[in-house]
Amino acid sequence: MAQENVDLQNGGAENGSSKAVIFSSLKPQLCVPAPKAADAVQFYKTAFGAEELKRSVHPKRKAEQELPLIVSAELKLGPSVFIVCDITDESFRPTDGTGVTFCLETDDVDVAVKKAVSAGAVVEAEPAEDEGACCGARAGKVKDPFGYVWAISTPAKKDAADVDA
Repeated sequence: MAQENVDLQNGGAENGSSKAVIFSSLKPQLCVPAPKAADAVQFYKTAFGAEELKRSVHPKRKAEQELPLIVSAELKLGPSVFIVCDITDESFRPTDGTGVTFCLETDDVDVAVKKAVSAGAVVEAEPAEDEGACCGARAGKVKDPFGYVWAISTPAKKDAADVDA
């Protein structure tokens, strides 16, 4: 049996892309039925000592509604960061029903999506500019061959307005 050499550092020789994609982080996104994200955030803080780094709430949520929906709450647990959000019809949510999306940050969303597609992923959302996106200014979404959804975005800009303590 012949052994095949694969360039693991650049995502494999067979992927058809010569440009390396460098990701800066992987953030699992836990999507819970609305409006329970605030409860989930509090649970992770109380149960595991998670630290809330930032929170973005839904900008179109009406004042008369009881709880603002959480678009993205970043929590730090040890050295890791994960995201909690409310599932709504408008939210950037997984399409496979698992309630988990993996959020990858990179400076080149387009190349990263193309590389994932060439490796067998299916585009769920084409890369596009979206200043209101929970993950960053430019984002796209792919589903891998195993049913997991990956949101690929530019790093979110630091903005004091995104924090709701």
